[in-house]
Amino acid sequence: MYYKTKIEDTVRIPPYRFGDPLEEVAIQTLNETYEGRLDKKLGLLICVNEIVEISEGRLIMGDGASYHNVVFESIFFKPEQHEIFNGEVIDIADYGAFVRIGPMDGLIHVSQVTDDYINYDAKRVALIAKESNKTLDVGDLVRARAVSVSIKDESTNSRDNIRNSKIPLTMRQTNLGRFEWIAEAKEKSKKGKE
Repeated sequence: MYYKTKIEDTVRIPPYRFGDPLEEVAIQTLNETYEGRLDKKLGLLICVNEIVEISEGRLIMGDGASYHNVVFESIFFKPEQHEIFNGEVIDIADYGAFVRIGPMDGLIHVSQVTDDYINYDAKRVALIAKESNKTLDVGDLVRARAVSVSIKDESTNSRDNIRNSKIPLTMRQTNLGRFEWIAEAKEKSKKGKE
């Protein structure tokens, strides 16, 4: 889920940027500072998109920069348990498929791909259902539901936080799976009603 929220902080404007528009410099500086940060409660900060308030600058002895208190609006991505996502399969391993859902990745374990038994084809780098012959390849578009969400924000390295956060997904329910599977199921259902 994407949402906006307001945050208060202080932004440092270096002296060589004094001639540039203040709000533009503040947004750029805040994006450099915050973009990609992961917070357990708020989620992943996508971008700072608007300055709501900005104070007059203060100078600090020994530093030529000006410091401004700001209230800014940011866009966050926070996946929720049971939320349904459309995503792209970006990698496949013998234990499941990684799916890009917005700015983060989720994992569909092989046991959650279909009700069928799944084999991993290492040469093709694909998951193949034994009885139905359904396949899941890199690049496939899928619809999946978040089984749970575990966001980590202990590390100072935001890339580690994103990597260590877990979003297990399932496609073992009606109207979930590869888009072609969903369309086929709808066609079968439609023919069954005629």
